[in-house]
Amino acid sequence: MIFLEEKNALIAKRQGETIRIEAWGKNALRVRATMYPEFSGRDWALTEAVPEQPGVRVAIGEEKLRAGDGSFYSVPLASIENGRIKAVINHSGVLSFYRDGQRILKEYYRFYDGSVTRESHCLKVVSREWRPYTAGDYQLTVRFDGNDGEKLFGMGQYQQPYMDMKGCVLELAQKNSQITVPFAVSNLGYGMLWNNPAVGQVSFGKNRTEWVAGACREMDYWITVGASPKEILFNYTAVTGRAPMMREDCMGLWQCKLRYRTQEEVLSVARKYRELNIPIDIIVIDFFHWTVQGDWKFDKTYWPDPKAMVDELHAMGIKVMVSVWPSVDRRSENFGEMMERGLLMRTERGAAQTFDYQGDCVQIDSTNPETRAYVWEKCKQHYYDLGIDFFWLDNSEPDLTKYDFDNFRYWMGPALECSNIYPQYYSRVFFDPMSQTDKQPVNLLRSGWAGSQKYGNVLWSGDVPSSWESLRDQVMAGLNIGLAGIPWWNTDIGGFMEGNVFDPEFEQLLLRWYEWAVFTPVMRLHGDREPFTIPALDDRERGGGYLHTGQPTEMWALGDRAFQIMKQGYDLRVAMKPYLKEIFREAHENGSPLMRAMFYEFPDDAPCWDLADQYMFGPDYLVAPVLAPDTFERDVYLPGGCEWEDIHTGETYPGGQTIRASAPLAYIPVFKKRG
Repeated sequence: MIFLEEKNALIAKRQGETIRIEAWGKNALRVRATMYPEFSGRDWALTEAVPEQPGVRVAIGEEKLRAGDGSFYSVPLASIENGRIKAVINHSGVLSFYRDGQRILKEYYRFYDGSVTRESHCLKVVSREWRPYTAGDYQLTVRFDGNDGEKLFGMGQYQQPYMDMKGCVLELAQKNSQITVPFAVSNLGYGMLWNNPAVGQVSFGKNRTEWVAGACREMDYWITVGASPKEILFNYTAVTGRAPMMREDCMGLWQCKLRYRTQEEVLSVARKYRELNIPIDIIVIDFFHWTVQGDWKFDKTYWPDPKAMVDELHAMGIKVMVSVWPSVDRRSENFGEMMERGLLMRTERGAAQTFDYQGDCVQIDSTNPETRAYVWEKCKQHYYDLGIDFFWLDNSEPDLTKYDFDNFRYWMGPALECSNIYPQYYSRVFFDPMSQTDKQPVNLLRSGWAGSQKYGNVLWSGDVPSSWESLRDQVMAGLNIGLAGIPWWNTDIGGFMEGNVFDPEFEQLLLRWYEWAVFTPVMRLHGDREPFTIPALDDRERGGGYLHTGQPTEMWALGDRAFQIMKQGYDLRVAMKPYLKEIFREAHENGSPLMRAMFYEFPDDAPCWDLADQYMFGPDYLVAPVLAPDTFERDVYLPGGCEWEDIHTGETYPGGQTIRASAPLAYIPVFKKRG
């Protein structure tokens, strides 16, 4: 092993591999390795300029090892320190990381290198395995020893009932309802970003952790340490970016359904809310308001004067959001030009098709700057210039007919190497030009990646089913995606599919989901409600007239009892707007999520690290959702060191205890911190 020192960086070379470890932000190190002569120069999620760190120390020396005969010999050893974090690399290239002198992470290495070790070294397993493949790059596996007692959180959004990721195997791929944001927070006081948009997998095993990139040219990860999860998120968002300040006129109710088919339907809903004196902020126009996918414009048959519609909605104080998909139908007026100019995804073999819902389609190549400019110009002409305020960037993973990532290629490279960053570039089709105006972009997406928070992205949890199991999964997803640096997040209230409006059990589920959504970053009514008994408008097979529409989703849709409960919940949301502004500002300034795992606010209160069915909404409100049917009371743990006031009854409780809280159908338990 050969060690070299550069300014604030340690370089190590061995057997064709070059490793670079450098200070990158406060108490943080970036670690890269490659088998190529040079690094690619891509920073991926590490987009923010970081000040030079004072006092970085690089040491190159040696250590003594004992041979099998009992004698000792010297081998090279090097280290780099940046504040509270230190990395040590030995003569075999094995990396270990320390926080304040305590080891927090060590690469997994079981290979005989001439020294006597306590681990079984006959397994011939190395810490970084570069496996070449036909295209010329590598499949990469990076291994770390397991830490007993470790808990891991974050990693984006996965549809599972686990908040602690230790013991989980996670696919690193974007899919409908699955959002890969590969940043993990450990209870051992560190956070790690897998700074690689390749499709792959991570296994947080008890015995070892394995990160796998399906294809890449280099290894790239970033580690920081901190005294608390809040400090770790601060360091992480300092190098990947923070959310803008959320607009005040987006903090209320977003009204949405699958689907409003005509501009008159949209206006009638808005007028009804106004008649009821309920001030909604945004109304959303979902898919197939267009002719075919890729035309990116209103179907004049059912939307004859969209500008007049927008003007009337604006006069009511309502902003307008429209759905835009990245798929381009072969029948689209834009398909030929986009295909000829290379603005669409490419297939490596077989037909040029990537999506087949309601047409033979190919997705745009969002990684291509020329594509982004082309799509924005079309959407600007047909939407933005008419006064449309925001965009719903659906199918933003992108959704694919089949997830054969090895069959797709982007301007940026093979899909296996860069697919996970696609939704971030898709959001920039709109964010980059919109942010040049005086309007703060707030766009809704179904997917994102590390750093997406800085591009005005509101992520939502995808087309999830209307079930109690799904509701529980969404709470886990919201807490973990916040710990991965994404503070703007929401769900379809009541779930997207399989909710029957005439089923009393669904009514209870919807109300519990709604009561929880009051205390989430964005509150949005949506769904494809059953039964599908509403006749189509026409049978043209072009435009949106022939597609079905679901039952109503509006606050009054399920009758007076549900309406009164929902109105009461929304009145509470409106009254909380000053507090919402405070916690959105905190997300903007220090990276804190709005939905916070209990340990985020109470890291020294041991029970808080094991609580997954309650959380803090900002620093002051403890929220305990009802996650099972026919449940009208539940246990709530109140952390110590303060008192807690039940916001519904006014009763006050000392902290440091578990209480049995009332949860009538009209509300869920919520407590405000006092003192």
